[in-house]
Amino acid sequence: MKPALFCARVIPALLVVAVSVTATAAPATAPAKPALQIEHAWIRWLPADLPAAAYAVIVNHGDANARLIGADSPDYDMVMLHRSRLEQGSSVMQAVAGMDIPAHAEAALAPGGYHLMLSEPRHAIKPGDTVKINLHFAGGAVLQADFPVRPANASGP
Repeated sequence: MKPALFCARVIPALLVVAVSVTATAAPATAPAKPALQIEHAWIRWLPADLPAAAYAVIVNHGDANARLIGADSPDYDMVMLHRSRLEQGSSVMQAVAGMDIPAHAEAALAPGGYHLMLSEPRHAIKPGDTVKINLHFAGGAVLQADFPVRPANASGP
C-alpha cells in the first residue's frame, strides 16, 4: 500500500477506533445529589435599620434527619433562628435552638413560622442586593446560600 493511501485510509480508521474506545471506557456518571439543599431563598428587607427576615426551603435528600442549629452571614453581625406562632390570639416570636428537617422531606423558613432574624447589618443593604448566609447543621455540615433581598411588601422569592 502506498504511503499516501495508507495515511488517507488507515489513520482515520484508527482515530475512530481510538475515540470509540475512549468514549466507552469512561462512562459519564451524574454527580451525587447533596443530602441537604437550600431552595427559594429570600430576605424581606425592612427600612430604618429594622431587623430583616430570611426565608428558604431546606430539602433533605438524605436517609437521616437533619437539624438546623444556627446561621451566620458576612453581611450581618447577628443572625438568629426564630419561630413565630400564635399564642392566645397574639403573634409571638422567640429564639429557638434548632429546626428539624426529616429525612427525604423538606422544612421551610417561612413568614409566620421559623425564620432567620438578621440584625446589625455591616453595610447598607437594600432590595436588589444578594446576601450570603451560612446555615449550620448538627454534625458540622454548613451550607452557604445566596439570599436575594426583596422589598418590605414582598411575599416570596
